[in-house]
Amino acid sequence: MSDVVETVGDIPSFRYTAALANEIEARWQDRWEERGTFHAPNPVGPLADPDHPRAGADKMYILDMFPYPSGAGLHVGHPLGFIGTDCYGRFQRMAGRNVLHTMGFDSFGLPAEQYAVQTGQHPRKTTDENIARYRAQLRMLGLAHDERRSVATTDVGFYRWTQWIFLQVFNSWYDTELRRARPIDELVAEFAAGTRPTEDGRPWADLDSVERRRIVDDHRLAYVSESPVNWCPGLGTVLANEEVTADGRSERGNFPVFKRNLKQWMMRITAYGDRLLADLDTLDWPEPIKLMQRNWIGRSTGAHIDFPVPGSAEPIRVFTTRPDTVFGATYMVLAPEHELVDRIVPAAWPAGTRDAWTGGHADPRAAVAAYREFAAGRSDVERQADAKEKTGVFTGAYATNPVNGAPVPVFIADYVLAGYGTGAIMAVPGQDERDWAFAEVFDLPIIRTVRPSDGFDGKAYTGDGPAINSAAPDRGLDLDGLGVTDAKARIIEWLEANGHGQGATTYRLRDWLFSRQRYWGEPFPIVYDETGLPVALPESMLPLELPEIDDFSPKTFDPDAADTSPETPLSRARDWVEVELDLGDGPKRYVRETNTMPQWAGSCWYEMRYLDPTNADRFVDPGNETYWMGPRATDDCGGVDLYVGGVEHAVLHLLYARFWHKVLFDLGHVTSFEPFRRLFNQGYIQAYAYTDARGAYVNAAEVEERDGRWFHGGVEVNREYGKMGKSLRNVVTPDEMVEAYGADTFRVYEMSMGPLEVSRPWETRAVVGAYRFLQRVWRTVVDEETGALRVVDEPADDATRRLLHRIVDGVRADLTGIRLNTAIAKLIELTNAVTRLPATPREIAEPLVLMLAPFAPHIAEELWERMGHPGSLTYVDFPTADPALLVAESVTYPVQVGGKVRGRIEVPADADEPTVRAAALAAVAEQLGGKEPRKVIVVKGRMVSIVP
Repeated sequence: MSDVVETVGDIPSFRYTAALANEIEARWQDRWEERGTFHAPNPVGPLADPDHPRAGADKMYILDMFPYPSGAGLHVGHPLGFIGTDCYGRFQRMAGRNVLHTMGFDSFGLPAEQYAVQTGQHPRKTTDENIARYRAQLRMLGLAHDERRSVATTDVGFYRWTQWIFLQVFNSWYDTELRRARPIDELVAEFAAGTRPTEDGRPWADLDSVERRRIVDDHRLAYVSESPVNWCPGLGTVLANEEVTADGRSERGNFPVFKRNLKQWMMRITAYGDRLLADLDTLDWPEPIKLMQRNWIGRSTGAHIDFPVPGSAEPIRVFTTRPDTVFGATYMVLAPEHELVDRIVPAAWPAGTRDAWTGGHADPRAAVAAYREFAAGRSDVERQADAKEKTGVFTGAYATNPVNGAPVPVFIADYVLAGYGTGAIMAVPGQDERDWAFAEVFDLPIIRTVRPSDGFDGKAYTGDGPAINSAAPDRGLDLDGLGVTDAKARIIEWLEANGHGQGATTYRLRDWLFSRQRYWGEPFPIVYDETGLPVALPESMLPLELPEIDDFSPKTFDPDAADTSPETPLSRARDWVEVELDLGDGPKRYVRETNTMPQWAGSCWYEMRYLDPTNADRFVDPGNETYWMGPRATDDCGGVDLYVGGVEHAVLHLLYARFWHKVLFDLGHVTSFEPFRRLFNQGYIQAYAYTDARGAYVNAAEVEERDGRWFHGGVEVNREYGKMGKSLRNVVTPDEMVEAYGADTFRVYEMSMGPLEVSRPWETRAVVGAYRFLQRVWRTVVDEETGALRVVDEPADDATRRLLHRIVDGVRADLTGIRLNTAIAKLIELTNAVTRLPATPREIAEPLVLMLAPFAPHIAEELWERMGHPGSLTYVDFPTADPALLVAESVTYPVQVGGKVRGRIEVPADADEPTVRAAALAAVAEQLGGKEPRKVIVVKGRMVSIVP
């Protein structure tokens, strides 16, 4: 307990001020750290503690999406979710649960590396300094984290296990029959035994070692592929689709992004498409987030159809969700990058080729080359924009429509992308608006295959209706008159029976691009031998650490040019890249992989390392994983009990983490098949920003309001509302708020601003309301003039006691439901009532302080100690309401006469209907004038209605 007091003149003051709050908060933070107050005991291992007050109790695993430690530190918007989970976790501890709550850092990534390029300072130094800054700020806020469990993805001891998980993925394949991942050795054994045939039917024994390795590599869940990728010269790296904005620029840095064919590591996340989709139903997640994932996975059912090309051994294969419209396919379109284009383009235009189809070129090859150059300068978003004018060029080749034998001209056009579907479409302009627009530009036939509804006078008809113009009697096929569903089933049956295609399911989801041409990331535990094929390092050689280098910059580039090639910083560390190793067959020379893993790698599994961060033998002990994340019932997915973070991670992080977790589940390393059972998206704290006449931002703290207008230095400025950021010059840091008011005031203000899931505006001037609330709580316990306790052991009056238990019941329910703002409102109500008393009964003061503890833990600890309790209140039972005191003693009924309220009566809560009726008639006797009413209706507990 503090002996520090302020003085007003020569008179000591025991008021709750910012200075006193800062002193109390620092002291209790030191005490918590010294005593390990928030350490959560594991069932087994070095973090087990059988003497802990919650050892063996029901567990509660609470997780925040861990932050990237930027050099700017936290502003007041960042801790919103952190404080929310802290309040919830503190309540759950007091409710009897063993709570695991910690905080780590997602510390690999581009910002630290870009800073290293600019300054020459090693990214690790920058990263470590930023982490230290964040940890100090989080500690200042009184967050109840188990600091022993904190990790950073840049810790060698952490990324050793990231590399180990990568090897699990690399050394696995997906068995489509069993619908799970299996060790790659089991696939090799099946090939060797002949129980699984090779793709070309040759016996395994007849293949040489390189052929066998290539077949196996083609099945791995992590594989190398040369394919179109998003190349960002401005960042010197490739990006996943999810990291590219809607206008075709990098999410980080806003640089232009181009399509390039590069050799990259890929993760076969598409193999898990069905499971990622189906298992969403097991999760307690917001429905909008589930919908975003469903749309991103994009499951579509339809058919693959093969269109033969005369003179080509390989047909053009398309996927369509509307195979019933195949009779209306009057042309085809390939993506400009499609591998078949070069094989089917003839040397000269066929007779009768229209000038509008040639792009003004004398031969098809020149036309295709020119159009490819044009398309390469456009982003995927630009290429697929519905509003843009349709462009394309004829390849000079025709395909054959398999259902009627009609020749179909083959175009290339940028609105078809190589990375989606098969990179080819059958164009049915009668039933597709984009195809109609293209057909109009190039004067191509339009055949309707679905009868439009009555009165339809538009162009492409996309609705339902009976099939028309869809019969080939000589081929045994007639769809005319069938509805869409029946027509689909009939055409798929015919395609499969005649060898022209088959029913299929496809996904919008693409395999995960897993390579980055950067330094500051996890090195791949992969080397290449003399064949150029990848070889996994044995687990005994992990961790593979990053080498020390002097130059962190990517190869010199033009950030606006597509024709630059990546040169990875690691490739310059030749002594590290070219290495002699003995991998079991004697010393050999190998070349290391010089790409690094993306920042997402560490965040795919960090929640499991929190469970067992000191374990050097496993990424997590099975006993600890089962306790903290295992399923609670046979139909439970398991995973983290509460995961809180921003909605911006709905696709990227959450989808990737689910994929890795499912692979680990299939291989028997974890017992839960989903990583995050419950997801809660917190809102954002937003702020006003101000711009001058030039459009430049001015310091928001220096702006004054005058009659609804805003001025900076006497000059009027414009106000806009949005996010808080350094560039907007409207950042407010928690440091300055804590210094001015104390951490508890800051916490209470952020939690009382509105529902945690709703964004809200920051208003510094409003913080004083939370400050005054805590001052009132302080006064209920401490005499501000003498420092003596105002708490007495005399019983509370009945009304105050009933109010307390109503508040206890409400606060418990609100905390359970994460309705933190309404819980604080109830505490304010109770505090206001108590401050009117001459002294505070202990039976009121102690529950009030305990209920306050999740929100304002420092002042609560201080008051608890001043009331004579040794030790922390962290594990003291949260108050429980007495059900008997929740029953109202009396009920007030409004009494209506002829539909208008004419009086009110107060009767005992257990009064029967005749008693209520009699009281109501007596209350409105004057209005009734002695007449007997025609009807008296008593709605129990609510109202009395009298019909005169």
